[in-house]
Amino acid sequence: MSEDIPEEKPVQTKKAKTKADKQAEHIERIKRTLIASLLGMLAGVLAYYFGGTPDASGIQAEGFLGFMFMLVFIVLQKHIFMLMRMDTSKLGGKDWFYQGFMTFAFWFMTWTILLTSIPR
Repeated sequence: MSEDIPEEKPVQTKKAKTKADKQAEHIERIKRTLIASLLGMLAGVLAYYFGGTPDASGIQAEGFLGFMFMLVFIVLQKHIFMLMRMDTSKLGGKDWFYQGFMTFAFWFMTWTILLTSIPR
């Protein structure tokens, strides 16, 4: 009997990225994170000012409107990226989740800080 030895396939490496390519990708990620953060802060400010006067416990009459601002700004991100000519075709679900979470986190922090520190 002869033993069949399977042919070994050569290991395929990914295209080696140059330093300039890596820097460009890093700057794109920073821009996306900055946009998500700024939109979250803007949504928090709008949620505070359009939410109505908070009662003694800090709850606003139109608090649901603030939540809707945050959701709208998460959806608006993709359109802002396209207006800035950023390539969104390579972004996966994890990337979009990260962007949405950044917007949510900054919205929540901004709105909470405004509700607890600025008297009306």
